[in-house]
Order: sequence, then structure tokens, then C-alpha cells
Amino acid sequence: MTARIVLLVTSPRLPAGLLTAAAWDAVRGNPVLAGAESPLTAAVRVAGGAVTVVDGSATQALLDAAAAQGVAVWLAGPAGDEALARELGLRLARQPGLAELELMYGSWDPPGARLLDAVEVMDRLASPGGDPWKRAQTHRSLAPFLIEECYEAYDAIGADDTDALREELGDVLLQVLLHARLAEELPEGERWNVDDVAGALVDKMVRRNPHVFAGAEAGTLDDITATWERIKRAEKARESVLDGIAPSLPALALAAKILERAGRAGLAVPPPLAESQVDPEARLGASLLAAVAAAREADLDPEAALRRAALSYAEAVRTAERGAVPPPTAAS
Repeated sequence: MTARIVLLVTSPRLPAGLLTAAAWDAVRGNPVLAGAESPLTAAVRVAGGAVTVVDGSATQALLDAAAAQGVAVWLAGPAGDEALARELGLRLARQPGLAELELMYGSWDPPGARLLDAVEVMDRLASPGGDPWKRAQTHRSLAPFLIEECYEAYDAIGADDTDALREELGDVLLQVLLHARLAEELPEGERWNVDDVAGALVDKMVRRNPHVFAGAEAGTLDDITATWERIKRAEKARESVLDGIAPSLPALALAAKILERAGRAGLAVPPPLAESQVDPEARLGASLLAAVAAAREADLDPEAALRRAALSYAEAVRTAERGAVPPPTAAS
């Protein structure tokens, strides 16, 4: 019977003992070798398996163990030990009678597993001995960066650049992780962490989507939106339909949001007339608000419209700069 070497690959992001039934059978019933002590080697020993940490050539040790016992299992390290797998594959390609090589996944990363890496890296950066700049930040000092990164993601969407969007969303995530890590340093009773952020989000998504999680009828998209808003109102217990609008929104977006909320609530409150205002700034503000209201009636985004016009004008300015004749010097 041909000897067999099993390369057992596991996810370093899951608990060490969380293995498939086939993986547990392999490590309990055969000699197990590893390159270093780890939580996984400890878990295998606790379950009754025999683990040997190899100090020299792992390839030869595996071949010897497989020849002696029929099967030998290698517990791959966190990175998967690709170099060892390559070396074994080349050796067995030259001498195929020595053993068969099998790759077995004892556990694998679930979707979102790299988020655990991101949390771990941020913890390292924001802990003693990490990055002094990050440790010196506060929620308030980081606020401009959060706005900036969101706008850069917005620009990537506007440019239909999905590669740039992926990168910019990573920068937004960086801000979320850093704020959450800094919150762990708050006084007792005030502190929270990234799990609290994620947990609150999960609870909110489940509550506000009963057509998905509670067996409710989905209805139309308008019905789903109405259900969301009804549940949101019950949760927030707000006194006004305008509660929850961020006053720091850009002025055009703020005006559009206020008009949208008022319209959704059926409140027919006419905006002020520019002619009735007594000072130039108030007249200009009323005119702009009327323009935003007209944009909403036309189902247009006033913020996006002005941005588009401004960027177009900026390009015209650059074109004029490139074609402009330099002013004469005094010598001429």
C-alpha cells in the first residue's frame, strides 16, 4: 500500500479546535508533525493526538513517518506552508513511489475573515509600541479624515472606477476601525469596541428587514421603504421628521434632505420667497433653496448637478490657462 502524506491546512482566524470531522479523524489516527508549537498542536494533543515538532527537514521527516506508519499528517502554519508543499511535490514527482500527497482543508476562512486581520492590525497600531500618530488621535481630530475619505469614495463612484472604489472603501473602513479602537480607551461605562459597532449594525439590519428575517410580506419597494421608516421612527422616538438629519451636510444636500423629509411626511410648507427677504444673503439663500426645491420636483440631485457644473467650469478654466498668452515683461 502506498504511503500517504496529508497536508492539513486550517484557517488561522478560527478557533484552533474548530476542524472538520475528516480532519479530526486524520489527526487522531495518524502521526502528526508540525513546524512549531501553536494553539492547533495543543488542541490536537488535548484531543488525544500525538504531535511531533520537527526541527530539521520537514520533507524527510514526513517521508520517514509515512513510510513507517502508512500515513503522516503535517499541520500547516498560518500561511499554509506553500514552500513545503512545493518541495514535497517536486520530490514526489521525481520519486512517485515514495508516497502520495493529499491536501486537506481542516477549516477555511468564512466570508469577511480578513476583517479580523484588519481589527488585529489596528489594535497593534493603536496599542503601546504601535504608531504614535494613531495613538495621539481623538474622535474629533479624525473627523475631517472621515469626511475626506467618504468624498474620495464618492468620487470613485462618480468616475465608475470600481478599483478605486475598493481602495477608497478600505480607507473609510480604516477610519471606522480607528474610531472603534480609540473608543476602547474611554472611561469605564463609556467605552465600546468594533464588535459593539458590528453587533448594533446586525441587530438594526435584522429589525428593519422583517421581510427577510421575520417572514413578513415583502410587497413593493415602496412598501419595504415605508416599513423601514416606520420601524426607524419607533426605535428613535423622534419628535420631528427632521430629527436625525446631520446639520454638517453640505448646504445643498442639507436643503434637499429637509425638503425630502417634509415632502415624505406630507407637510406642504412653502419655502421663503426671495423677494420677501430684506438682505442680500437671505435673498440669495431663498433663491438657492427654491432651486433645490425645483431640482427635487424634477427628480434631480442638486449637489451632483452643481458639482458637475463646477468641474466642467474648472476644465474650461484649465483650457483657458493652457491657451493664454503670457503677459509682456518689462524688458519687452
